[in-house]
Amino acid sequence: MTRRIVVAGAVSLYMSVGVTEFPVRYASTSSPRWIATGVSGAAGHIAQILRTLGDDVRLCTVLGRDLPGLGIAAELGRNGLLGPGIVEGAESSVGVALVGPDGRRMGLPHLTPVNTVPYPVNLLAANAHGADLLVLTNTKFVRELVEPASRLGVPIAVDLHLVSDLDGEYNRPWLDAATVVFCSDERLPDPPEVWVRRLFARYPRCRLAGVGLGARGALLATREGTLVRVEAVTPRGVVNTTGAGDALFATFLHFWCEAEDPVRALRLAVVHAGWKVGAPASVTASLTLDELSALDAAHTPNAVVGRWDS
Repeated sequence: MTRRIVVAGAVSLYMSVGVTEFPVRYASTSSPRWIATGVSGAAGHIAQILRTLGDDVRLCTVLGRDLPGLGIAAELGRNGLLGPGIVEGAESSVGVALVGPDGRRMGLPHLTPVNTVPYPVNLLAANAHGADLLVLTNTKFVRELVEPASRLGVPIAVDLHLVSDLDGEYNRPWLDAATVVFCSDERLPDPPEVWVRRLFARYPRCRLAGVGLGARGALLATREGTLVRVEAVTPRGVVNTTGAGDALFATFLHFWCEAEDPVRALRLAVVHAGWKVGAPASVTASLTLDELSALDAAHTPNAVVGRWDS
């Protein structure tokens, strides 16, 4: 059965630039190792992944009446994501990612043009009618939508990205409302096992907590006590890690919605994220269900299942 998933957040026109080292040394002109452009932003990337895997995706975002907006709209149309959830603004979100030889990236997102546009709550509610899941990214213009969205009776999922404080004021609306919470381990003040334990204790709505561990793979905990660890695989090597967290999150959501099997969902999510980081334009292409299944068979990562509450 096809799931209907609403994704709300920023869609950006991004340029990734391969640099020779960090920090970047000043020069009046310098040739990059490579340049790749594409449509990204957390919401755009998540929506593209879910759509390619076969979900019925409704995208709620803001696009400007400018040149980047025209390019974004054309790409969304090509991918079947240009729908009634698009709100028009004056300018679009754009960004640059500087990428080192080892794949590490420094993101420079410019979200101000879309964050100043109030997104209508009734439009989100209309798109959420009949949905199986709401993916509410933690960009600024979505923040005011979270509390009313929590009353729609649809489960909410969020990736908090570089979070460091469970009681931080900015992310609290999402943490209060979400059934599924993902984040990166990059700024966590505790080991991931301690973090998920604290998350469940502090926020009773959360049922699933995922942590991206970068080159070490990913971890997932369920409120019932299951703890899953999946080691990373990189079938094409590592070129650009931009969007790896989005790929992990979105792919997990697809398979969890399908069968509520967190072990299989996390394993396939790790495989997809590991494949994506192997190209300069890592956010522009996603695997179909058949392609991902074949890749998983060829590059099955190690998975360990235990308990976080023992």
